[in-house]
Amino acid sequence: MGKRLTRIYTRTGDDGTTGLGDGSRTAKDDSRIEAIGSVDELNCVLGVLLCEEPSDTVRECLIGIQHRLFDIGGELSIPGHRMVADSHVHKLEQILDELNAGLPPLEDFILPGGTRAAALCHQARAVCRRAERRAYTLGKESEINAASTRYLNRLSDLLFVMSRYLNRQAGKPDVLWEQGENKNTQRP
Repeated sequence: MGKRLTRIYTRTGDDGTTGLGDGSRTAKDDSRIEAIGSVDELNCVLGVLLCEEPSDTVRECLIGIQHRLFDIGGELSIPGHRMVADSHVHKLEQILDELNAGLPPLEDFILPGGTRAAALCHQARAVCRRAERRAYTLGKESEINAASTRYLNRLSDLLFVMSRYLNRQAGKPDVLWEQGENKNTQRP
């Protein structure tokens, strides 16, 4: 582990650069920093979701995911470093299958909503998709851990299913998309 910060401000970023975990510096708008920032934002949204006090099953899952996201951020911060493995991806797939097993089949697109927890889970899913896109962009420029991008891809799927699971646990139906202009003329 690197040095612990005793002072939060260093002034070293005043020139538009930021430090990476390997000691090098890069521009704050570099694609690596964009990827790290998106993963960090996703972790923050999951933290807000955890404030909704989900069931123990969901809580333990989300806390584990937060730790893996920190690992991914570490990988992105130290080029060439590997912390996430395919076993982590398989674990997400297992959880996804378990949560999805009790849900009714999808027949329509669904909108974010139902409960606050489910809506936050949808927000996390959207941020996760962005983090995956940013990691993919970085991967075109620099070698990154492919297991981490697979993890982000699977995580967005899990968050979608988890949003449905959270609604079902709360006794709320999925919010279905109403296709077409003439479905409900009372809505804007």
